[in-house]
Amino acid sequence: MSEKTIAFIGGGNMARSLIGGLIADRHPATRLRIAEPDAERRKALIDDFDVQAFQENATAIRGADVIMLAVKPARIADVARELAPHIRDQKSLVISVAAGVRSADINRWLGGESPVVRAMPNTPALVQTGATALFANEQVSEEQRNLAESILRAVGMVVWLTDEQDMNTVTAISGSGPAYFFLTMEAMQAAGESMGLDARTAHLLTLETALGAARMALESPEDVDKLKRRVTSPGGTTAAAIGELEDGDLAGLYRRALRAAAHRAEELGNELGDQ
Repeated sequence: MSEKTIAFIGGGNMARSLIGGLIADRHPATRLRIAEPDAERRKALIDDFDVQAFQENATAIRGADVIMLAVKPARIADVARELAPHIRDQKSLVISVAAGVRSADINRWLGGESPVVRAMPNTPALVQTGATALFANEQVSEEQRNLAESILRAVGMVVWLTDEQDMNTVTAISGSGPAYFFLTMEAMQAAGESMGLDARTAHLLTLETALGAARMALESPEDVDKLKRRVTSPGGTTAAAIGELEDGDLAGLYRRALRAAAHRAEELGNELGDQ
């Protein structure tokens, strides 16, 4: 992969996280290009990563093997139409990280013959612990699938989907998921403070507990239900807390929340596809 030239359209947080991950993974900075209209952000990218940064999209993608569309979803149709003639000539792989935008719509805006991989990363990619789902259209070759996976693995784990419709569920679980955990941590910290802990102590205990629980779940061969039961002694303190959460139908609340997120993701795909 180190011989491949990757061009990013958009120099925001997701692009920065991918660039940082690729460089940490020893991808040559000379093989990374960014198109970013904001001069200050462009300079910061050059200073931070020693990459090439351009104002014009067409200049950045010239000769690129991979074109990463990292712009806001509302802008992707215009950007794709602008780049369509250049991408067709180069036969570049196009990877989109725009939430809600379907691969068929991207391919249509590009002229209908482009290899497109749709990616749904999440914000922990900023610290190389992201979770990304990928879906490839029929034009993507096996080599290009491997290339797309290598790029996204630079910022975390990757799974492939065979049905693009599942991307709405992925959006609900991992795309939006970090916010659910932040909300839970916020609630736990607030509860700790209300019971007498100072803010810093409640904050540190909450975050380290969340980190430790996630690491245990990742590294253990047992599922999370078994891990939960292992620390829940009958009649003990954890059982008392779990009982309150179950009485409040936490599982049902999460089901309703994720369904709402998935439904909104589908609505956005329909809205954006009409452009």
